[in-house]
Amino acid sequence: MTVIDDARELLATGPLCDSCLGRPFADRSFGLTNAERGRALRTTVALEDDDPFETPDEDCWVCEGICERFDELADRVVEALGETELYTYQVGTRVPPLVEENDRLLRLDAGLEEDVGEQLKTEVNREVGRRVGAKLDAEVDFERPDVQFTVDLEADEIDVQRNSIAIYGRYRKLERDIPQTEWVKFDESVEELVAPPFMSAFRGTEAVFHGAGREDVDALMLGTGRPFVLEVKNPRRRDADLKELEAEVNASTDGKAEVENLAFARYDMVERVKELDASKTYRATVDFHEPVDEADFEAALEALDGATIEQRTPHRVDHRRADLVRERQVLSIEGELEDEYTATVDVHGEGGLYIKELVSSDEGRTEPSLAGELGVDAEVSALDVISVQGVDEPFLTDEYRLERDGEPVSGE
Repeated sequence: MTVIDDARELLATGPLCDSCLGRPFADRSFGLTNAERGRALRTTVALEDDDPFETPDEDCWVCEGICERFDELADRVVEALGETELYTYQVGTRVPPLVEENDRLLRLDAGLEEDVGEQLKTEVNREVGRRVGAKLDAEVDFERPDVQFTVDLEADEIDVQRNSIAIYGRYRKLERDIPQTEWVKFDESVEELVAPPFMSAFRGTEAVFHGAGREDVDALMLGTGRPFVLEVKNPRRRDADLKELEAEVNASTDGKAEVENLAFARYDMVERVKELDASKTYRATVDFHEPVDEADFEAALEALDGATIEQRTPHRVDHRRADLVRERQVLSIEGELEDEYTATVDVHGEGGLYIKELVSSDEGRTEPSLAGELGVDAEVSALDVISVQGVDEPFLTDEYRLERDGEPVSGE
């Protein structure tokens, strides 16, 4: 059968709009909308059959008038967006099941394969979507758009999902007894100190702080800082000057925390940061319960330098972590006795190395340890994290930078 014969069979099923007539032929010609395709077929059938060309007065039995509503639906999508900034978008559709069944029956009744051409849902997505894009001057993005619209035709509703913004940076914690994220035992956290200016700038409803690991509550985070991503959820703005935000954060924390190297990042940077198993450098102030000789101290450090450490889950965290024995390496260690009861020790270790237990032995749960090598009880009285990863490592690579029009977004 020819295309015209197929069109006759489709027209014989009942009143059809131009879009529903053209849609089964979407894969046979290009450069036309389904409505233009259907109108051309209707005209050709009328000319060949010597029948007057008429557009049906009744509603299309397949889409039940949906294809006549593309402009209206696009207007409603834009209205539902409200005052929201966006650069990319995507439109999805929930088509009533009975209408989807009509679309399938149309082809079967005309003797066509049920998956030939294009599905109604695909046409609605495209036709409403391109109208929305033109109205908003935005680009379609099928991976992670700034805003995802869902046109629910059965409920006659428009759902608007504003996808979160991810901002990468590094933070330093300059005061002890501040957790990284909100904790009921403490009045404030790094998250609570840092997030408010971002919430205000991007008009979000929530901010979630994702760190590349976390330091102990009583430890400082110094030096190059710890990588983090702040995820601002449901934002109504997507642009801000990150240099100004950095200055605003650092001026508002009363010297307790500070951020730097802020950059807009792709959302998958969240998982990259959370899964980072970085080496870290620590500075520990160590108190000994008995006098320690300098020669013994140097020998103990030499024994630990480069050693593989077996650490059973420490007592202090065994209520929330599985009781396992983990192997971690001391990449380097050096130190200096301040007096026979006190030392400063710098440790560069693999990610996951427990420094307090490396010093104390945790009642023999960490082997070898500084206390074990010396035969003297020892404990960390102050702990600072000096670096995570490394000063010169470009942690936020181009692969994870957010781009618009092919250029990284700086926010400056």
